[in-house]
Amino acid sequence: MPSKKIKVPDFYYQEMTAAGYRQIEDQIEALKKQRPEKIARLKAARALGDLSENTEYSTAKRDLRHLESRLRYLNKQLTYAKIITPQDTGKVGMGSTVELQYDDETETYTLVGRQEADILQGKLAFDSPLGKAITGLSAGDSALVAAPQGEYQVKVVSVRVNQDEVG
Repeated sequence: MPSKKIKVPDFYYQEMTAAGYRQIEDQIEALKKQRPEKIARLKAARALGDLSENTEYSTAKRDLRHLESRLRYLNKQLTYAKIITPQDTGKVGMGSTVELQYDDETETYTLVGRQEADILQGKLAFDSPLGKAITGLSAGDSALVAAPQGEYQVKVVSVRVNQDEVG
């Protein structure tokens, strides 16, 4: 029987930067290095005897299951990843670094995929309320951000792209 090819719709893909993709690859490699130790610990705990009252066995089994689950999740992230190469157009987009002004203070963020977002490291998800509001804007433009805690005004001071990742 011939195999049937199924086209996956674009909305299944998760947009991310090349740096975010590499970060997930690094996490997978680190977890793969932990796997032999977890398997050895499970075998040693199993050798202790009665499995019904063996907390070492239960713990080792749970830890290995957690590691395998995390690996499946991360591999799925890579399978459905759509790497966006930043374009140096002068407009805010995925992968661009933007300086924003709120009232009297400024903040700098890099617009990234949902999986990479970490506001403490200055990585803003493109689909967050702020990310959506500033996407497509140029330096000097302002936007009204509709956030869960209320609306606020933000001004784009500058937009730049890391030249190593420009497509």
